[in-house]
Amino acid sequence: MRIVFDCRYTRIGRHDGISRFTAGLVGALAQRHAVTMLISDHRQLELLPDLPWELAPSPTSALEPLVARRVNKLKPDVVFTPMQTMGTFGRRYRLILTVHDLIYYRHPTPPRDLPGFVRVLWRLYHLAWWPQRMLLNRSDAVVTVSETTKELIAEHHLTTRPVYVVPNAADMPVLPEQRLTRTAPEAKILVYMGSFMPYKNVDTLVRAAAQLPDYQLHLMSRVSPAERDRLAALAPGARLVFHDGATDEDYAETLARATALVTASRDEGFGIPLVESMTLGTPVVVSDIPIFREIGGEAALYFPADDADVLAARVRHLEQDGVWAQRSAASRQEAGRFTWSASADHLLTVLTATATRAARRGRRRVQSTDAV
Repeated sequence: MRIVFDCRYTRIGRHDGISRFTAGLVGALAQRHAVTMLISDHRQLELLPDLPWELAPSPTSALEPLVARRVNKLKPDVVFTPMQTMGTFGRRYRLILTVHDLIYYRHPTPPRDLPGFVRVLWRLYHLAWWPQRMLLNRSDAVVTVSETTKELIAEHHLTTRPVYVVPNAADMPVLPEQRLTRTAPEAKILVYMGSFMPYKNVDTLVRAAAQLPDYQLHLMSRVSPAERDRLAALAPGARLVFHDGATDEDYAETLARATALVTASRDEGFGIPLVESMTLGTPVVVSDIPIFREIGGEAALYFPADDADVLAARVRHLEQDGVWAQRSAASRQEAGRFTWSASADHLLTVLTATATRAARRGRRRVQSTDAV
């Protein structure tokens, strides 16, 4: 079975979520089966494993609808892409597309810093389901990263193709055993990792931080000056620390020292920061939404997404004797469910099943022709 893995969404210089999913999954898959990577820029190789690769146009190129003609020359049996937008015109191979989430259909408000005309187009695209259905039904199978999103795909009848779950995972440094098994936090720090999109509901975190004056709330991601000023004015009593884009090392060290990772998001496709935090033994205090229940299990502490009072109370609960240590140990156990190794096993099963179905259909067509 010849496998091509579309790595053209890999970022240059530093990963984002899709880029990290790509690199982690293709590396683990290559340990199980030969894989050829498809890239669009040689600089992407810096963040990818050392594997055979081929060059193709960027997925945002005007030539993307015709990319299958380039891929056909590689004679793959099956192609996997970590997005749902890969061009398919003239393809002669099996194709598996990926849907990470359906967030913007339920929360169509675009980022505040986008130009006005882009914000209008953003809203218009997410008013209807038919473009998504059209994209997904061009494939032979669909992958998503969580059972929660799989259920939403079924609920909205987005594809007639089989849908499989290949979970996301996290890349975190290996800590000394004594830090992994610590029984108390090293500092009164709360960590938020994520964007400042409206559905992320960072306002609730800031309001809760104002009720926890002995805690610092560390906001790790890049933030515009206007958003930074808005959040600082929202609750002047909150001790906010804006990292404005922490390195992976700074992020991991801050998490390892923290009392908890916190997020009040109203919607997610997965929840990588939860896995990252739990991997390091740092408990998570998160909004009570289905995907966080799926990821955090019995280890997480939950609160209604807009209730800053309950969020603050959950953090205080971690201060009670033995609670933090129990949640820390449970977190590491829950995080063990999400590894690139396990996800690659799932994906290889999906790739094999998809290629096998194609081969069977081909044999049936030959038999029908012979019978005639």
